[in-house]
Amino acid sequence: MLLPLAGCVAACEPSARRQAAGIRLSKGFDIASQAVNVILTVSKNILDRIVETKRKEIAAAKRALPLEQIKADISAAPRVRNFFTACTRRPEKLINVIAEVKKASPSAGLIRPDFDPAPIAREYAGAGAAAISVLTDREYFGGSLEYLQAVRDAVNLPVLRKDFIIDPYQVWQSRAAGADAILLIAECLTPGELTDLMILAASLKLTCLVEVHGMGNLMRVRSMIGFPHAAYSLLGINNRDLTTFKTDIATTVRLAELVPNKSALVSESGIKTRSDVKRLAGAGVNTVLIGETLMRAENIKDKMDELFAPEKL
Repeated sequence: MLLPLAGCVAACEPSARRQAAGIRLSKGFDIASQAVNVILTVSKNILDRIVETKRKEIAAAKRALPLEQIKADISAAPRVRNFFTACTRRPEKLINVIAEVKKASPSAGLIRPDFDPAPIAREYAGAGAAAISVLTDREYFGGSLEYLQAVRDAVNLPVLRKDFIIDPYQVWQSRAAGADAILLIAECLTPGELTDLMILAASLKLTCLVEVHGMGNLMRVRSMIGFPHAAYSLLGINNRDLTTFKTDIATTVRLAELVPNKSALVSESGIKTRSDVKRLAGAGVNTVLIGETLMRAENIKDKMDELFAPEKL
C-alpha cells in the first residue's frame, strides 16, 4: 500500500508566503520525523489522490501569495535557460540525461538520507547531465520549490520543475521560482487545460515536458508537441503507471513507434541498467529522465558513467 508523506514538523515549516513563492531554501523537512497519517484507499487511484491534495495546496498558496504578487516577482527572476535545446541536441553520451533531484516517493519512501539538493546537482552537472529535474511536490515526494531554487543557483544547466501542475497559478509560480521548464501530465489534464497551460508556459519562455503513459493520451497529445511554438515542448513517455506506480520500460519502446519526431522524445522512470538505456536508445529515444537509480548511488559520477558513457569503438 502506498502512503503519502505527511507535512514536516511545524518548527521546520517556512512561512506561508515563502512556501507559496518558494523563495528561500529551508533546511528543515526531515522525512524520518514525519508521521504518515493518510492512507490511500482502494476507492481512488494514487494519481486521483495526489491531484485532490494538489488542488487544496494551490488554494492555500493563492490565499498566502496572490497571483498579482507572483507576476510582479517575475521581473526579478533569472533569465530562462533553454531546456528544449539541452534535450534535443545530439547526445554526447549514449543518450541525453535529465538527472533528477528526488528525496522520496510514495512507493520507495526516503530514497537518499543525506539529501542536499545543491551538491547533488553539482555532481550531476560534473558527470555530464544535459539538464536537471527537481521534484517540488511536498506531500508525496518530499520536494520543495526551495530545492529547485537551490539547484538553479548551484549549476548552469536548465532546470525542470517536476510536479503535478494543474493550474495557471503554478506556471506563474514556476517562472518566479526560476524554473526553465515544467512537467504537464496529460493523464490529469483535459485537452483544454493542457492547451491553456502550454500557451501560458510558452508566453513565459518555459519549455513544457508533456507526459503520457497510455496510448490513448499519446494519440491525443502528440500533435500538440511543437504547439504553440516549435522548440517549446517535448513529449515524455512515463514508464510508471501513476495509478499504480508500477514501472515497465517496455511502455516507451512500444509507444515510441507512434512518435514521428523522436528528437523531442523523453523516456521517464524505471531506468536502472545500461541494458535499459541501450534498449531505449535503440527505440529512437533521444533523452531519458532518471532519478531513483542515481539518487541511490554511492558515487553519482561512477553510476552516470556506468549507465551512459559512449560505446567504445
